[in-house]
Amino acid sequence: MSDFDLLVAGGRVLLASGELAAADLGITQGRIAALLAPGSSAKAAERLDATGLVVLPGIIDAHLHLGHGSDISRPRVPADAAGETAAAAVGGVTTLIPYLMGTTAYEGGLFDEVVQVTEAGARVDFGYHFIIATEEQLAGIPLYVGEYGVSSFKIFMNNRGGEGTRLGLPDIDDGFLYRLAEAAAAQGALVCPHPENIEVSWVLRDREKARDPEGRGGLAAWNATRPPFIEADAVQRAALLSEAAGAALYVVHTSSAHALKAGLAARQQGGRVLIETCPHYLTHDVTWPGGDLGKINPPLRGPADREALWAAVADGSVDTVATDHVHRTAEGKKGGIWAASPGCPGLETLLPVMLTEGHHKRGIPLARISDLLSRNPARIMGLENKGAIEIGKDADLAIVDLAAEWTLGPSDIRSSAGYSIYEGWRFRGQVRHTLVRGAFALRDGALQDGQVGQGRFVHRRAAH
Repeated sequence: MSDFDLLVAGGRVLLASGELAAADLGITQGRIAALLAPGSSAKAAERLDATGLVVLPGIIDAHLHLGHGSDISRPRVPADAAGETAAAAVGGVTTLIPYLMGTTAYEGGLFDEVVQVTEAGARVDFGYHFIIATEEQLAGIPLYVGEYGVSSFKIFMNNRGGEGTRLGLPDIDDGFLYRLAEAAAAQGALVCPHPENIEVSWVLRDREKARDPEGRGGLAAWNATRPPFIEADAVQRAALLSEAAGAALYVVHTSSAHALKAGLAARQQGGRVLIETCPHYLTHDVTWPGGDLGKINPPLRGPADREALWAAVADGSVDTVATDHVHRTAEGKKGGIWAASPGCPGLETLLPVMLTEGHHKRGIPLARISDLLSRNPARIMGLENKGAIEIGKDADLAIVDLAAEWTLGPSDIRSSAGYSIYEGWRFRGQVRHTLVRGAFALRDGALQDGQVGQGRFVHRRAAH
């Protein structure tokens, strides 16, 4: 008779204490059942030899977008879940929290449909954030938190004067943001605004286009239309309104030193402000030779912004790192900087970037990397059974060869985007196995196609 369903033996395990220790893991019914001394005599139905490898908690990507290209009259249904969760699995990501966007209320069967379609293809677990853009959606927040297990809500602060037309969304204003913060506060939920002062950005855009109608300035020109103070102004405004309403604020995709400073100032003044940044802001800037492929909102910034963000990642000021993964293809980047669609994919490379650029290059401890990618997202987003290697938690694991050196090539890209801004990059640290609730999504570097559909929707508690 077996003691466990699976024994992960011989590896070094990053424990919840932050210690990296030699240990064996016993897994039963998808949960971590035991932490054992190495070389234990425990019996298991299956054994994974992790000798020479490091066992990390599974990565939680708390910011991404699925289903691009769907009919915007309904919430974007991610029929492509299998492809994007394949990208997640090869990167050690075991839980995704995409943003769901639509113009109708999410109740009435629509969200049930989204969950069913996503589960049919998902290789990893997932939650959802809801984008709130209408009065009907705003009124549904108590239901979304209490019954649907959705406890974080996004608003596009830049959707004014028709700016939201590209996404099919109506205009909103600061009054709507304030009422969203009130509704979130009443439920203990998070407010996640996209922070940009679009009115000032229009002024700068018109000036920049008059100087450079062909967009020859590329990434620097795009940055000039939405410079860091545009982002910082919206961060401080959202923080003030959220604090007045009693809500916790989660500042998404912080891209600049100026916006970081605004978020930290609000935190120091007593606001409940949580700060996220993204890998591309840590590794790329306006000097990147890839040009229009790097058009993102907020824009890529200058080298000094990159280093300011790395310092905040290292010292604990930044709470999470997430991808803001968008899987539109490179075709949408054609036509020059003014016409190119914003966003880039990043699921395959989130953990490799943080291991290579953060741990190996800058000496950031593995425990801190894991806080940013696993423990903090789980705590902030209300994922009670995820985020750490502890008895009783889900057996979500990213098992990596910390010393492996490899170059990202086209065959490594699983996302339907079909490209990566990291193509040709040399990484140190590679995912060998990805386990979701004790089942292999990736084994010996190979996707387990028999596990398509193993991912499950996770109800999240309101943690704030």
